[in-house]
Amino acid sequence: MTSVVEKRLGALPVAAEFLRRLDVAGIVDEICPGGASAHLTHGQVIEAMVANRLTSPAPLVRVGDWARTWAVEEVFGIEAGLLNDDRLARPLDAIAPHLEKVAGTVGARAIAEFGIDTARLHWDMTSMSVHGAYPEQDQDEQYPLIGYGRPKDRRFELKQVQAGLAVSADGGVPVHARVFGGGAAEASQVVGAMRDLSQLAGEQKFLMVADSKLVSYRNVAALLQAGAEFIAPVPAAQVKDEVYAALDLARAQVVDWVPDRDAGKPADQREVYQVLEDVHTLAGPRKRDPVLRVRRILVHSTAHAKGQQAARANRLAKASAELDKLVAAAGGRHYKTREKIAARVGVIAARRRVVSCLRWHITEYEANGPRLHWHFGQEALEAEAAVDGWYALLAGIPRTKAGPAQVLIHYKGQGTVEWRYHDFKRPTRGHPGLRPAQPPRRSPDPGDLPGPARVSA
Repeated sequence: MTSVVEKRLGALPVAAEFLRRLDVAGIVDEICPGGASAHLTHGQVIEAMVANRLTSPAPLVRVGDWARTWAVEEVFGIEAGLLNDDRLARPLDAIAPHLEKVAGTVGARAIAEFGIDTARLHWDMTSMSVHGAYPEQDQDEQYPLIGYGRPKDRRFELKQVQAGLAVSADGGVPVHARVFGGGAAEASQVVGAMRDLSQLAGEQKFLMVADSKLVSYRNVAALLQAGAEFIAPVPAAQVKDEVYAALDLARAQVVDWVPDRDAGKPADQREVYQVLEDVHTLAGPRKRDPVLRVRRILVHSTAHAKGQQAARANRLAKASAELDKLVAAAGGRHYKTREKIAARVGVIAARRRVVSCLRWHITEYEANGPRLHWHFGQEALEAEAAVDGWYALLAGIPRTKAGPAQVLIHYKGQGTVEWRYHDFKRPTRGHPGLRPAQPPRRSPDPGDLPGPARVSA
């Protein structure tokens, strides 16, 4: 009688081929020697963990169980019983001090092996919230620490770690990654990322595209001094509304570019981008610091304008309903005095963000008490509407290499790095150091789960 063993194959052959071409095992074993045992090297274990992450990413424990149900032995030649938690922990500990070198070497190998174009690289950081307690984190500055910060998901009650990722414009291929502590300031990591990417690109000149955290005096000064080319959106607070209001849209250049989401729409229903150019100035924190002058691309988007118009109409409608309700309640049991009415008006104006356009006053009547009168100032509303759809990009790249329209097109590739984060950001379960542990008898609550004492990947 023939016995049949069924195992899942999935993308294991594809993962194995990419790992072979990238020589991940060879790179790990060369940088972190001494990990060979009678059966496995550190590099082989790391390759198995990469395959696990790509095919069944939810658990970081009991990887041996995954290997038994998947064709790991047939594809990688690794017996499932060898992938116990202790054997997984040892290579992670070994590569932790050399993680940046390992990642950089693999990235350089990918560029050479697959011919990845690094002329334009998109850099961005993200945060990953973690559950559990971390009372025994190593206080070694060499490793990032889990801690409180400014999480992207606004879960400020949770600790976090942060990751920085650079992907190529050519296919959004990740070529560089770094891990940062939960409390690391995102703006202060830009210069380090630029230096890392310069080493990765070698002698080739590259364009760094990033988010608005790049635009600080320190960062821009360092990038200009290094001769690095960059594009990033200017923070809204750095461009006054009066600048946008004074722009003549009729003089702006129409950009010959259509977003993918509009590709199948009629021409009159597509988003339209127009651009102008001027100079952005950045003053240093000290008086003796030289003023920096950089190209600024002023962008108008019809879709952004419609979105802002709709948002304003929604804010005005909600504020109107609450103010009309207050008018009816003025002089009653809850709003007998001017002070109480004025306080409530202030709350509504701030919450609905109509402070700049709300006009109001309170009159006194002996019989009926105070009365509220209000309206929205038409001039203020027109001033807000005048800046709808505008935003600005800082362009540290010569005009001879990229005109205003091309700068915008370059920047529009920034969405690729967000998609790469989308590929791996998902709930993950782990425990300290991946040490052996008995399986829980119940499904644990996320708050019960401890976290790793050291972040090394």
